[in-house]
Amino acid sequence: MGFHGGNWWAFIRYDEQQDRPQVSRDLLRRVWDFARPYYRQVTVLLVTILVITGLSLIPPLLIRDLIDNALPNQNARRLNLLALGMVVVPLLNGLVGVAQRQASAEVGEGIIYDLRRALYEHMQRMSLRFFTETRTGELMSRLNNDVVGAQRAVTSTLVTIISNVISVISTIVIMLALDWRLTVLGLAVLPLFVLPARRVGRILRRIRRRSLEYNAEMNAVMNETLNVSGALLVKLFGREEMEMDRFSEQAAEVRDIGVRSAVIGRWFFMMLSVVSAIGAAVVYWVGGHLVLREAFTIGTIVAFGAYLRQLYGPLMSITNAPVEFAQSMVSFERVFEVLDIPVEIGQPEDAAVLPPVEGRITFDNVSFSYEDAGGRVGLAEIARFTRSGSETLVKRGKDAQNGGQAEEDGQDGAGTGGTAFERQWALREVRFQIQPGELVALVGPSGAGKTTITYLIPRLYDPTEGQVLLDGYDLREVTLDSLADNIGMVTQDTYLFYDTIRANLLYARPEASEAEMVAAAKAANIHDFVAGLPDQYDTVVGERGYRLSGGERQRIAIARVILKDPRILVLDEATSHLDSLSEALIQEALQRVMQNRTSLVIAHRLATILAADRILVLDEGRLVEEGTHAELLAQGGLYATLYETQFREQPVDVER
Repeated sequence: MGFHGGNWWAFIRYDEQQDRPQVSRDLLRRVWDFARPYYRQVTVLLVTILVITGLSLIPPLLIRDLIDNALPNQNARRLNLLALGMVVVPLLNGLVGVAQRQASAEVGEGIIYDLRRALYEHMQRMSLRFFTETRTGELMSRLNNDVVGAQRAVTSTLVTIISNVISVISTIVIMLALDWRLTVLGLAVLPLFVLPARRVGRILRRIRRRSLEYNAEMNAVMNETLNVSGALLVKLFGREEMEMDRFSEQAAEVRDIGVRSAVIGRWFFMMLSVVSAIGAAVVYWVGGHLVLREAFTIGTIVAFGAYLRQLYGPLMSITNAPVEFAQSMVSFERVFEVLDIPVEIGQPEDAAVLPPVEGRITFDNVSFSYEDAGGRVGLAEIARFTRSGSETLVKRGKDAQNGGQAEEDGQDGAGTGGTAFERQWALREVRFQIQPGELVALVGPSGAGKTTITYLIPRLYDPTEGQVLLDGYDLREVTLDSLADNIGMVTQDTYLFYDTIRANLLYARPEASEAEMVAAAKAANIHDFVAGLPDQYDTVVGERGYRLSGGERQRIAIARVILKDPRILVLDEATSHLDSLSEALIQEALQRVMQNRTSLVIAHRLATILAADRILVLDEGRLVEEGTHAELLAQGGLYATLYETQFREQPVDVER
């Protein structure tokens, strides 16, 4: 629904109906939990607020004394002291303000650090499912825009509210001491401040949330199209204009919502300014008549007018405080929304640390569905704009369809099209055991469940039903660190950080020596290539390693796993898209790395299948056949069909 043009009040009425500010006690408690470590700085803030407020009350009294005493009595000494006071007071006010700003900055930057660290730590603990259901750009928006907005709530909004409350109370006390009648007149316009603020507050809070959502959407579009993979796809299909149009739509939403916020806020402050002008005019009019009747001194009415200006400014801010506070709480709500997403892959407090493992892997009646998240694991439902420009609602979490887990060139119980939505189970009642040191090959059609099995072993997901065991330990009962230490995985989609080859290799084991790193590279058949580069191991690989060829990236990934030296290897042997030399080098490296290790390989080559001790044949999430190459051919089942259609023409140079 759009509100373009000048129909602002229709928009206001609509938006007011859609959302009401709800700042709960629990939300405030959680906000205070982040501010509590900085209680010393908060105390300094409160003290400086009191001092600045007290100093701000002095200048009108100096002016009053100047007009009523120093000038009529021709008291030069008093005049000199008053003039000096008019300089000293702002100077002291400024010095205290510096201390206040330092304390405020320490609190603000500290809260930004704490929020970002808490968010990043929580995201690191999220399961793979969370990242398949959440776009990276949205997460970046939470870490940047929302965190800064939350910090502003504490260091700006709350400080302003406290300052204004203290200022209003102290100013009213002084005004009452000067004349209670004029004070009552000045406060008579207070209802005219409150009523518009209550109405506009709901509107601006809604706009603030929508603005953050639009910014997150725009960030997601940029993240998708400005990384190397996205940019390559756009260029290959010549879709620069289409992506520019899509980005323009998102940027226009951000622009339009900013205009709405600015215009509505300006109308609001214009009304408040008119109300304050009316109040000041009434006070000056009545006070002027009192001066004419000699019931008031000129200095008193001048001082009263100055206090009135000091009153209406903070009073306008206090009236708008619920508006600003509710808006700023939106950022905290969005931060807490991420922090409240349950950790799907956790570990019990008494989790066991794996001893040196033998490498026996057991799948005990395992069933798995990407649709069963066990609760919300993605971000909340938000509006999305498709590439065709139509608006849709993308459901997240438990209602989301599948987890988007791609396997090979198809989908493994997940995705966005075809039968993926119709099939509930990615795996169903799978039972098998891999003995220590055994090489087992996984074979099956695309979407059969092979990648899902490899994801369950390092516990990227947990089974929906059944157990996955390592040396008799249920993976859900052991520490994640000890599990990760014993499992090495090379995926089909090799990922390298935008860093040096050295840094990417040492990511597996940061404490490894130079000799160990070089030995791993030699075992992976990549050392000679790296040694021939100008910067050798200090060569930067580029975004996702795209400065290297596919075979070079894979050999670096294999070297990284060799350097880790795990007891169990999980490999997606994706070499079909490589040239024969790269494929031969990778196969030789894989044969080295699999020696004396328990290995589970998604097999794409006949050589790997023939070298395997056993072959597991999957179809539609079920284990349908199991045995050696000869045994499975003799059965004449699915494996025999796959052999005839996919593997038979491949070379069979087996080295084991």
